[in-house]
Amino acid sequence: MTENLQKRLNDSLLARWGAIILVSLMMFFCYMFVDVISPLQTMLETSRGWTPETYGTVAGSEYFLNVFVLFLIFAGIILDKMGVRFTGLLSAAMMIVGAGIKIYGVSDYFVGGGVGYEFLGSFWTSFPASAKLACVGFAIFGCGAEMAGITVSKAIAKWFAGKEMAVAMGVEMGIARLGVFAVFSLSPRLASMAPESVVRPVAIVGLLLCIGFLTYLAFTFMDRKLDKQLNAASEGPAEEFKVRDLGKLFTSPTFMIVAALCVLYYSAIFPFQKFAVPMLQNNLDISAQAASDIFRWFPIGAMLLTPFLGLFLDFRGKGATMLIIGSILMTGCHLIFALVPLTPFITYSALILLGLSFSLVPAALWPSVPKLVENRYLGSGYSVIFWIQNIGLWVFPIIIGAVLQASNPGISERIQAGEAVSYDYTVPMLLFASLGVLAFVLGLWLKALDRRKGYGLELPNVKR
Repeated sequence: MTENLQKRLNDSLLARWGAIILVSLMMFFCYMFVDVISPLQTMLETSRGWTPETYGTVAGSEYFLNVFVLFLIFAGIILDKMGVRFTGLLSAAMMIVGAGIKIYGVSDYFVGGGVGYEFLGSFWTSFPASAKLACVGFAIFGCGAEMAGITVSKAIAKWFAGKEMAVAMGVEMGIARLGVFAVFSLSPRLASMAPESVVRPVAIVGLLLCIGFLTYLAFTFMDRKLDKQLNAASEGPAEEFKVRDLGKLFTSPTFMIVAALCVLYYSAIFPFQKFAVPMLQNNLDISAQAASDIFRWFPIGAMLLTPFLGLFLDFRGKGATMLIIGSILMTGCHLIFALVPLTPFITYSALILLGLSFSLVPAALWPSVPKLVENRYLGSGYSVIFWIQNIGLWVFPIIIGAVLQASNPGISERIQAGEAVSYDYTVPMLLFASLGVLAFVLGLWLKALDRRKGYGLELPNVKR
């Protein structure tokens, strides 16, 4: 009887990695929808009248409710109270609802005067009605997407406690990033099919989110069985989460440095993805599809390297050092895009640097959080980091869109009038590079704190 209790579902290599695949597929389709319009900025400008500032506002709206309604904080509390099964299914459902609203917002039916168009067009007339409704849908989708992110992180921490956790998180992130490769490959091609339509790729990827809901549903059956085994093997009731535990997070200097490093780093990655295709399109004088075909390889490099870096982290450690190196590489990439005349070779070289950076930082960052936060409020720990990160992810697309438009006066009007002119992306890329410099400084500070206080950020994850 004792031997049966000691053998748990997550002790099976096949079972725990099967669970990873199921939850990762939900994130794969989530990442696809996040960037489905990223290769379509030019088409949206000509067919829907979205200026760079409008586009940046829509891109940032994904994080609006998470930041200003504090939804991510509540999501962490829900996760710690209700567990990964309920929270994961809720997040998937919210993504589907938000995606449906966004699809309707950019649809030809709505733009042609469909239900709600007249009302949304009656105020703030400089901002298209289609963009307003897309913001609403994307904000709801963003609540589900970020809730899914923290839920999957806690699920992995649960299934891989004392095991190859960093590798598991690396594999999950790799599969999710494959969604970025897929959508940058498919979205411009689906949009350019006759007749041209920005709606087609958004609708198709929206439907794929339903598959993600089903894969996570399958995971919940496995997780229920694991919970029964964990409860049977427990020597007593686990200490429950209390809301006052949140105060421990905000008063921990090391935790807040990790959160600040996260917001700086990811603000130079995900908002950059929103503008990368039009930037390459303008600087290399190529089509949106050709630019998308170049940029799609960036997440592939990160996808392939992250699990191996996770393996190194699990068995050798050096997490804080990896954060520092990743920040240096990311800064170098953005400086190249800002200051060096681009050729295909230089572009691919810069993207390789960014891919290496995007492997090092997430591989080291997320497995480090359980070393700083007790398990009973680990979900809230992730949610606080994601909430702080969302502030940057909300504001930076708006800032970049506004700066791009301000540093290129009159260009948007000329493009909408049919003229063949281009944007200059120097200033926006310098802003992205400045975030990398600040992240580098925080990485040095974090490593110094770890050396003094012994959090174990430089130590391996696998217990021998």
